[in-house]
Amino acid sequence: MPEGPEIRLAADEVANALVGRKVIKIDFAFAQLRKFQDLLTGQRVTEVKTHGKAMLTCFDNDWVIYSHNQLYGRWFISNAGELPDTRRQLRLAIHNRDFSALLYSASEIDVLRSSELRDHPFLARMGPDVLADKPGVDAIVERLQMDRFRNRQLAGLLLDQGFLAGLGNYLRAEVLTVAGLHPLHRPSDCNTAQLRKLARCIIRLTQRSYRTRGIVNPPSLVKRLRTQGINRREQYRFNTYGRAGEPCYYCGQIIECSNAGGRKMYFCPKCQSASS
Repeated sequence: MPEGPEIRLAADEVANALVGRKVIKIDFAFAQLRKFQDLLTGQRVTEVKTHGKAMLTCFDNDWVIYSHNQLYGRWFISNAGELPDTRRQLRLAIHNRDFSALLYSASEIDVLRSSELRDHPFLARMGPDVLADKPGVDAIVERLQMDRFRNRQLAGLLLDQGFLAGLGNYLRAEVLTVAGLHPLHRPSDCNTAQLRKLARCIIRLTQRSYRTRGIVNPPSLVKRLRTQGINRREQYRFNTYGRAGEPCYYCGQIIECSNAGGRKMYFCPKCQSASS
């Protein structure tokens, strides 16, 4: 599933195509949403923003399209009226005179007033968005120390969108590796210095992934790996995620993989010793 950085990048592309332009046609694939087509046609898109893995396309008549890509959804931007060559099913099409923003394969789309966003069943239970809300280190540490979070294993907590919105499986793995924390540790097992380091890693790696379009390793390491002939497919993007059985780039220990929260959890047994 795309994580917060990927959804924010998609939102940037949709915003470049739509914001400030008048919608000349809009089509919903789902019958229950077609009643909104006339309501939104002729309106201007004022903003495209994200909260975690949800995208919000805002119109100047105070209505908002909520969409969630889930596992398979994908946005395409094309010249006005052109459709990409894909076998995906078109779920939402927003056309202006210059561009078409096309959402394929997503099954979670809604239309609501901006005042109703806070009560949306998905958005209402979301924590702060690491990219959009930009919580600082102190704010994240405060959440880690809350009663509802402090005794939960980090492996599960970092996937909980109610804790922080936008983190997913690859960010979980990379954040915990750089923070030097075992996935089974809980915030209550960590001292203040460890919690602050974890918070800094959450912010830094999420922002880096957004800036670099998915590269989480630091630029100096990426440069060295590319010089060695390691390409993107071989994942110079990541140190631990997807690299089970390969050596850790930091210490040389073999990366391990286990199951945590129903998802594969990659970690370095040396950098993230359970006894540390």
